[in-house]
Formats: sequence, C-alpha cells, structure tokens
Amino acid sequence: MSIQQINQQPQASVLTLLSDFGDRDVYVGVMKGVIAQINPALTMIDLTHQIPPQNIFAARFCLLNAYPYFPIGTVHVAVVDPGVGSTRRAIAVEFLQGFLVGPDNGIFSGVLSQSPATRSVELTNTQYWRTASPSKTFHGRDIFASVGAHLASGVPIQQLGQEIDPTTLVGLDIAEHSQSEIGALGCIQYIDHFGNLVTNIPGNYVQDKSWRVQVAGFTIPGGETYSDVKPGEAIALIGSHGWVEIAINNGHAQSVLQMSLKSTIEVITDANNSAVVDNC
Repeated sequence: MSIQQINQQPQASVLTLLSDFGDRDVYVGVMKGVIAQINPALTMIDLTHQIPPQNIFAARFCLLNAYPYFPIGTVHVAVVDPGVGSTRRAIAVEFLQGFLVGPDNGIFSGVLSQSPATRSVELTNTQYWRTASPSKTFHGRDIFASVGAHLASGVPIQQLGQEIDPTTLVGLDIAEHSQSEIGALGCIQYIDHFGNLVTNIPGNYVQDKSWRVQVAGFTIPGGETYSDVKPGEAIALIGSHGWVEIAINNGHAQSVLQMSLKSTIEVITDANNSAVVDNC
C-alpha cells in the first residue's frame, strides 16, 4: 500500500505509543515522524514514555491497564527493549481488541493473559520497515513505528512476516496470587509515580470484606480512600486499576516500606496473623 493510496482512504485508526525513552531526547518525536510519513491521518496517543529504563515489568503493567480504554482495532506500539539488536524476535500480535507491536520480551504478556493472541507474526518482511538495514540500537524507529503505522493503515498482519505460534511468545515471571489459610498471598507487580505499591491481588478479592495487608513487618488496614488515614499513615485499598495497592496518605509507600518489585505481601481477611511466605 503506497502513501498516496493510504491518504486517499478515510482513516480513523488509533495508534498508541509506550516507551522508556523519556522526553528529553528526540526518540519519541522521530518515531512519530516515521508514522506520519506513512499515514499522517492516524490518531497517535502517547500512553507514557516515562517507563523506568529497561523496566519490562512496568511496561507490561501499564499496557495491561491501558488497553481496555481504546477502540477495537487500536494498534499498540510498545518499545522497552533492552535486547534491541540481539536475537530476540520483533513481533506483531493480533488479539480480540486490536494489535500489539514490539519486542518479544514479555512486554505483552499482561495483555495476553486477559485477552489471548489470535495470531502472531515475526516481523521478517522488510517491505514494511523504515529501512531494510535497521539500526542495531533503534528498532523503535526503523521497525516498530513503521510496522505499526502500516498495520493501523489496514495492512493485514499476515503480510508483516512469518506466522509464529502464540504459545511461544515470551512471558514474564510475575506469579499469580494464591490462597492462604487466612487470605491471599501475592506480590508487588508495579510501583507508580506516587510510590504506591500495586499488588497482583485483584480488588474483587477484598470487595465487601473486612481486610488488612501484612507486609514488611507492618500490618496495614484496608480502606476505600487515601484520606481514610491521617497524612503520613499507610492504607491499603483498591486502586483505579482494579488491584489491591498500598499507599501512604501524602507520602511515598515504596520509600517508607522499602519494598520493590516482586516483594511479597499477604492480604488477611480474618482476625488471625500469618507469616509472610515468599512465593514470587
């Protein structure tokens, strides 16, 4: 499909961008330029470019919590790619709500755990790359942005490369939460800009229950809003993303509690206490 052919067609497709590129350098702008050269009619939406450098787990979580809010058929281009230039695969994935384009490093495993892939391809057709000789350090510009623009402009996914078995796509080792004798065991799967600790325990587990969280030697009460406790005090609640999170009212829970990704927590739903067991 030529640029002229694309421009002659009405285009209402949405393409999102997520990366760890930040906003100090021109990397994000250059990717948008590549996309605009292919189809300037596409709607481009930045999910975030503030993913901590090389933090695939954070990218996984952000995509997982963003995709339901976009129209069917949206193309999500995600580039957090510490393996750029290596033998890791460059892929495009079709799932019920749209498409995913980026490195095969587990970045899409959160989305695909909720909405499994219906088709996936390795991006081997250089016709849809910006150049057949891409930079070893900037596949976001030379492969992913270009492929995403073509896909959002109507190029069938099967034309982008060699079809691969979706079960071979790389996953990330965030364990599922599990039942304990008095509640549920889980871990921290994301830490947001405010220092809130987002767990892998879904909010519906504690909905309409009396509950609390045991973590790092502290027992933290369950509540509904940050202001249920005084400033500086810790609270556990269901965040807007639908997961149990731990916060400090007007504070930074990660700094105070000294927690990190995959640190273990336990939700307690009765009057007993329990030792925390590391399952993540």
